[in-house]
Amino acid sequence: MEVRIAESWKQHLNEEFEKPYFRPLIHFVKEEYTKYTCYPKGKHIFAAFDHSPFDKTRVIIIGQDPYHGPGQANGLCFSVNDGIQHPPSLINIFKEIETDMGLPYPKSGNLERWAEQGVLLLNATLTVRAQQAGSHQNKGWEVFTDAVIKKLSQEKEGLIFLLWGGFAKKKAALVEANKHHILRSGHPSPLSANRGLWFGNRHFSTVNKILVDRGQSPIQW
Repeated sequence: MEVRIAESWKQHLNEEFEKPYFRPLIHFVKEEYTKYTCYPKGKHIFAAFDHSPFDKTRVIIIGQDPYHGPGQANGLCFSVNDGIQHPPSLINIFKEIETDMGLPYPKSGNLERWAEQGVLLLNATLTVRAQQAGSHQNKGWEVFTDAVIKKLSQEKEGLIFLLWGGFAKKKAALVEANKHHILRSGHPSPLSANRGLWFGNRHFSTVNKILVDRGQSPIQW
């Protein structure tokens, strides 16, 4: 299994790759991919970084775990490959964009189009065994992705972190709030959305207002 990370990130994360936890993590992941069906495909494990270079990252959305169904996960949180039925959380994300931004519901659930504009779609855990949600948690991925969040917070300014749900909200502790924008809401999953904790958060228009006020181009959601 080939694992490569974008050059723009490598220089910022090189020291992380040398830490004691990282080699056992990669060994675990390689073993899992050898023995079982795992997602996303090996070449897409670091796709979030490939599509949103360090210097161009402006917005960070944090997910928990890759989708564990066939053909769904493509390495970007909440995103699915073209032609794949939209999972419930993604449906609710698109519904909120419809009402918030007045945009039509998109056919494609592939969020690479967001990533290319500087939206880092980061799952806390980057891999999963097929049909076994959370099966690769607590193996080291969270240590790595926490380090990514800290590095972004330390080395950049004016980033916008979208923290949806209890798990993501805990990541606020890694962000220097005086340097960055932190937007919180319930998770877009039906359980949370149906309790009134997601719809109406207007995060997408809020992000664009912040960007435009800073003289940057808005995200084409």
